[in-house]
Amino acid sequence: MAISSSATYTEEQISAWLRGLFAVAWADGHFDPEEQEVMAQITQETLAPGTDLQSFDKPITPEELAAALGKDNTTAENFLRTAVMVALADGVYSATEADVLDQFCEALGHKVEALESLQVTLYDGKASEQRDSVDALAQEPGSSDHPHSDILQPMRDWLDGMDVNDPRVARFMCKLIPSQCPFERDVKLFNHKIVHIPPMCKLNPLYDQLVGLRFRALSYLADDCGEDVSAYL
Repeated sequence: MAISSSATYTEEQISAWLRGLFAVAWADGHFDPEEQEVMAQITQETLAPGTDLQSFDKPITPEELAAALGKDNTTAENFLRTAVMVALADGVYSATEADVLDQFCEALGHKVEALESLQVTLYDGKASEQRDSVDALAQEPGSSDHPHSDILQPMRDWLDGMDVNDPRVARFMCKLIPSQCPFERDVKLFNHKIVHIPPMCKLNPLYDQLVGLRFRALSYLADDCGEDVSAYL
């Protein structure tokens, strides 16, 4: 796929951007072969055709990322937003993912105060911590019956502030974020529903922000780049 003339970032920046997202995806140790295949497909077919995937075998260092992205604060902040999106894709924010993001923030010289609001959701592998994490993420915005009900508001506002201005980044978001709230389904036996599994959006209140990013990416590709976005719908 040819790169649109509206591309904002250089090939070097996009390659470093993707390697940074891979580093976040690998951080918690749960990046299975199927997920790797999906990310590789997105990389080659959607974002940077012809990219040598061997460069993705070794996670990018924070210093390499900072050198490639440059000193523009908007570029750094938009990269960090997509990195948080990758970290939160499964609804659980791990301590190892937080460490990688902190290192990237420090190298980029960009402090994201909204990240502090995610500390309450950290999961370190203990069952009790996992329950606390899911419980914190599951609170609806504005709920008053939980001490952490509004603690994620800074993160919601920060994610909502991302401007989509590069077609390759836009395609990445359209590919990675599902078009429908995932995993919601009825389990049936002999055509009778026996259980209903709730959608991920009921477990993760930041899902609305991810959907909002996807919508802005679709609008950018269709309206600004003139691309056919039917494949993402």
